[in-house]
Amino acid sequence: MKKVKSVMQWGKIILPLSSIRYYPPQFTLRNPLIEGVSNAFEAGYEVAVIVFKLRNQKDFMEQTEVKQQSKLVKTLKKLFQIVVEQVVNPKEVITLHDYYGEGITLLITVDHDRHSISNIDLMMKKITEEVAQRFVKLYPSMYPTFEEGYMFVEKHDYSIQDSILRAHRQAIGMAEKRVQLEINEMLLAINKIITKKNITLFAQPIIDVATSEIRAWELLTRGPKGTVLEAPLQLFSVARQTGRLYELEMIVLEKMLQQVKASRCRQDIFVNCTPLTLGNIRFTSDLKKLLHKYRGISPKQITFEVTERDSIEGLKNFSFNINVLRLMGFKIAVDDTGAGYSSLNTITELMPDIIKIDRSVIENIDKNSVKESMLKGLLLVAREAGSLVVAEGIENQEEASVLTRNNVDLAQGNFYAPPTRFYEEIAT
Repeated sequence: MKKVKSVMQWGKIILPLSSIRYYPPQFTLRNPLIEGVSNAFEAGYEVAVIVFKLRNQKDFMEQTEVKQQSKLVKTLKKLFQIVVEQVVNPKEVITLHDYYGEGITLLITVDHDRHSISNIDLMMKKITEEVAQRFVKLYPSMYPTFEEGYMFVEKHDYSIQDSILRAHRQAIGMAEKRVQLEINEMLLAINKIITKKNITLFAQPIIDVATSEIRAWELLTRGPKGTVLEAPLQLFSVARQTGRLYELEMIVLEKMLQQVKASRCRQDIFVNCTPLTLGNIRFTSDLKKLLHKYRGISPKQITFEVTERDSIEGLKNFSFNINVLRLMGFKIAVDDTGAGYSSLNTITELMPDIIKIDRSVIENIDKNSVKESMLKGLLLVAREAGSLVVAEGIENQEEASVLTRNNVDLAQGNFYAPPTRFYEEIAT
């Protein structure tokens, strides 16, 4: 039987659906694509390049006659079109490419204040699972499996086109786990950061709405200044895809304890931690070792923020570890409430000490009565759960006034103060 070179030679062009723009597979970046990425940057967003590659293409080739292969390829392409349109918010899609021999590539805008790394992982998994399920209904003897990878387009390159091309190559490398120079450089970079503990902590105050006093600080992580991994989204995405996320988050916690002790800070500290780390079987014992190393810091001073966008389903040790943390004296916060996939499930399962309301609810709340009603509903949920409420992302006096008239407990945002280096801020 005559075989084609690769089932992943997807053809020349994907026909557009109504809400997504598509471009030809040749890797010459047309002006509309560059314009889309530029517009995303100007609006303050990141851009992620996501690659889906067929893992079991050899099986497809061996099971399929040449004349049927073309039909299978067209079916896969069409299913990606349909599923992407259903799974991804059309406003976030820049383009869906059909690059010759390089699988399906999706470019989306990412708001680092609203999206988490898990958010992207869940989206990729949902797309590939839905495509596979739809495909097997049409061809019961074949079940496609995919490798996925993603990378963020570097904002500060001289050429946006070169930056998109580089991110695309890196995303392919992540999908294929290829040993190539640029991926090796990423691995070396994240390994160096972890070995040297080369991160910087920034802090943003959390304000008592009634008294305007600083009640706590939320810590924010940055990678080495001036590098691709300086931005937290890139830093944590590379760490996650290279299997170094747990180590990176433990370094964040160690540096946090180190700087709290050095600054003699007595205010509460909020620190983000992914469910993957909180559910790690080693987490509580490793945390106890850190507390022993930095004696004198009370766990009652520390609040772990669990992002509501991250699923806690299927994490074997997560609930057990949360209970241990509470017994030790730590507080638990649910972050990004009102913006995530998991809705209020995380709140009902954790019964957190603090509920942090995402800025998507707060933004322009003074001009939107529906958003204020949402705020009131979340405040009612918090009261029932016995939780304090922190409103995030306050940008102006008008938004702050809505919090005051609704008796919100705490707030943070650039209206009160932007993030600054943690040790320097606390020391003053």
